[in-house]
Amino acid sequence: MVSEESYYSEHLTDSFTRRFKINKLYFQGKTKYQFVECFYNQFLGKVLFLDKRIQSAQIDEYIYHESLVHPVLFSHPFPQKVLVLGGGEGATIREVLRHSTIEKVTMVDIDKELVDICQKYLPEWSEGAFSNPRTTLIFSDARQFIKETKNKFDVIISDLTEPVEKGPSVFLFTKEFFEKVFEVLKEDGLFVLQAGSTDPFYNQFFCSLVKTLEKVFPLVRPYWTFVLSFSMPWGFIIASKKEDPLKINEEEILKKIRSRKTEKLKFYHPGLHKGYFALPLYLIKSLKQGKVLTDKEPFIWQQ
Repeated sequence: MVSEESYYSEHLTDSFTRRFKINKLYFQGKTKYQFVECFYNQFLGKVLFLDKRIQSAQIDEYIYHESLVHPVLFSHPFPQKVLVLGGGEGATIREVLRHSTIEKVTMVDIDKELVDICQKYLPEWSEGAFSNPRTTLIFSDARQFIKETKNKFDVIISDLTEPVEKGPSVFLFTKEFFEKVFEVLKEDGLFVLQAGSTDPFYNQFFCSLVKTLEKVFPLVRPYWTFVLSFSMPWGFIIASKKEDPLKINEEEILKKIRSRKTEKLKFYHPGLHKGYFALPLYLIKSLKQGKVLTDKEPFIWQQ
């Protein structure tokens, strides 16, 4: 058990551990699906950990969430119906709802207990997004929902936890799942997912996701940004049926920002859009080493 004024250790590898001072402890406990810890650190602000892995920090959660949401939404001509998988803190739907074109955002999360914890202790993340009339919140397994839904979506956003052994997300990063995602997208639909670390050592998950998505979608665009609270660069991937995120220019994005009334952003801007997709040489080379992930051979991070 952790306690106030003690230090919390996050073991990234056998030879790399980070320590966080717990200035105030909000919550520690197990939901049906994962182990949750939420505390305040004087440098990072409020911090959320799931299964001993950092998920979000108050100091920079907007960097992660704006990077996940806005490149894909501005790449779509006129997004109206969006599906969010995961995203328990509510910040992903918060960013989606900034776009005035959105008529409905459906969020599917398996862990109601986690969503309740986040609403109680991290209300700054959602900013009322859960009670927005355009929001529909469904507590279900994402794979089951994708399999059974009769709806079609303009954009699907995967803000799921990484696949750890016995975790809820192991089979939400496989070719079979992505094929189902493809089916519930409209003809000009786009899919984006958080895709893990893009650091020089632990980028195999990211690279394998790119390779897997290329087996399903005609257009796949990986991108990245640095996230301070993660202490590493983080990867995202847009997979598209038709629209190319690299074909939209700064002037078009600026017009969309104004017309959709999304001027109050803190990180994303028209000049940054294409910069996201400029990958370093080590990562370009690593992409060739990616493996196709399947239900029989999924990717699982070892704890």
